[in-house]
Amino acid sequence: MSSQQPKPLVIDYYSDVLCVWSWVAQRRNDELHSQWGEQIQLRPHYLNLFGSYERRMSQKWATRGGAEGFADYVHASVKPFDNAPIHPALWRSTKPQSSLNAHLFIKACGLQYGREASERFTLAIREAFYAQAQDIGQQSIILDIAKRQSLESALLLNALECGTAAAALMVDYQKAQENNIKGSPSWVLDGGRQVLYGNVGYRVLHANIEELLRKPSGEASWC
Repeated sequence: MSSQQPKPLVIDYYSDVLCVWSWVAQRRNDELHSQWGEQIQLRPHYLNLFGSYERRMSQKWATRGGAEGFADYVHASVKPFDNAPIHPALWRSTKPQSSLNAHLFIKACGLQYGREASERFTLAIREAFYAQAQDIGQQSIILDIAKRQSLESALLLNALECGTAAAALMVDYQKAQENNIKGSPSWVLDGGRQVLYGNVGYRVLHANIEELLRKPSGEASWC
C-alpha cells in the first residue's frame, strides 16, 4: 500500500513583467524550485503596475527626474546582482508603453498550452526585454518570441479575441487588489497569512518556506 504524496505548499507569486525586481527575483524563484522541488508550487499571477508607462512616470517619477531618473534608478538597482544583467538600452531607448500585451499573451499561453509552457514563455519574454532590450509592449515582438517557443500565434490570438485571456488576467488584477498586494514581486504564503514583497533576499524566502513545510500553520492556532 503506497503512502499518499503530501500536497505541495502553494505560493502565490504576483509580479509585473516590466518591474525590474521581478527580473532579480527570477533567480530566487529558480533556486526555490531547485531547493524544494515538488514540495512547493509557485503559482504565478500578474498585477497592474505598468499598465501605462506614461501614467506611472507622471505619478511616481515627476519629481524624481522623470523617465531619465527612472532609467537611472533601474540600472543602479541591478548593479549588485551579477545574475540579473540588463541591457544598456533598457528604459532609455527601449520604453514599453504597457505591460498589458505581455500579460495577456502569457495568460493566453497558459490557457492554450498549460502551466509549464506558460512559465517558459514568461521567462523568454523577460529575457527578451531585460537582456536584449526588445520592446515587449509590442504585439509583433511578443508573437516573434512565441514563435521561437514553438507556440502557434493563431491559438494565442484566439484566446485574446474570444476574451478568455482578458478574463483570466482580470482575475489576477482583481485578486491583487482584494489581497492588498503592495508591490512587485510579491510572494503570498500560508493562504494569505504571510506576504513578502519587493527585494526580498533568498534566505528570507527560504526561511519562511522551510518553517511552513516543517510546521504548517493549520496544525495549531493561538486563537
